[in-house]
Amino acid sequence: MRTPPNERLSPDIAEAPRPRKSEPERRCILSGETDTRDALVRLAVSPSGLVLPDAQEKAPGRGAWVCSSREQIEQALADGKLKGGLARAFKTGGLEIPENLPEKIEEALTRVLLDRLGLEMRVGALILGTQRIAETARMGGVALLLHASDASEDGRKKLDQAWRVGREAEGSGERGWTLPLDRDALSVALGRDNVVHLGLTHDASAARVLKPLKRLMHYLGQDIPTEYGRAEMRAGDDTND
Repeated sequence: MRTPPNERLSPDIAEAPRPRKSEPERRCILSGETDTRDALVRLAVSPSGLVLPDAQEKAPGRGAWVCSSREQIEQALADGKLKGGLARAFKTGGLEIPENLPEKIEEALTRVLLDRLGLEMRVGALILGTQRIAETARMGGVALLLHASDASEDGRKKLDQAWRVGREAEGSGERGWTLPLDRDALSVALGRDNVVHLGLTHDASAARVLKPLKRLMHYLGQDIPTEYGRAEMRAGDDTND
């Protein structure tokens, strides 16, 4: 593999990958099915009883987990199933569920993804610009390739090809991931003009981005590529409730 040396990430922002271990599972309050935390969304309750998304899983107290898509949550909110599930999970009926909770969940998941991209850019693990990404990709220095949702097909194909060359995967048909965000959203979040393509230069950075990206795509009901390449998810997250 033609991989150039990469600088180490700043330890105050990015930690070294930890050994893989069993992932904790949580039960969806709507379907009753269990899945890993990365596939579910945590809901929390404020002191006043307001139900809000806890996309970063840091709110104190008991949490309720949902593994459904936005469309399913909208339906569960309309027919009262969400209210019943939350009442059982939090052991109280005195809850206030915002009518726009599905929208708030999407906004929270999107913010986590954009914040993660911003952090990776700060430590030099995220590169922008078609020419720079193409050159780095051909040298095997791009662990994960991302495209804005409104990127041109021609632009995607050229970078996908460069990525496959650097990964010694020519003929595999492997492509970069298409984000559920357009160039305007990416440009505003990252403070750069016309952000259409992004490249992660470290496997660990790619794994950290894939976690919120896969969760957002699942919530939006979008298909997740089955081939993750070098950027497989690292297990070993803390097991907070």
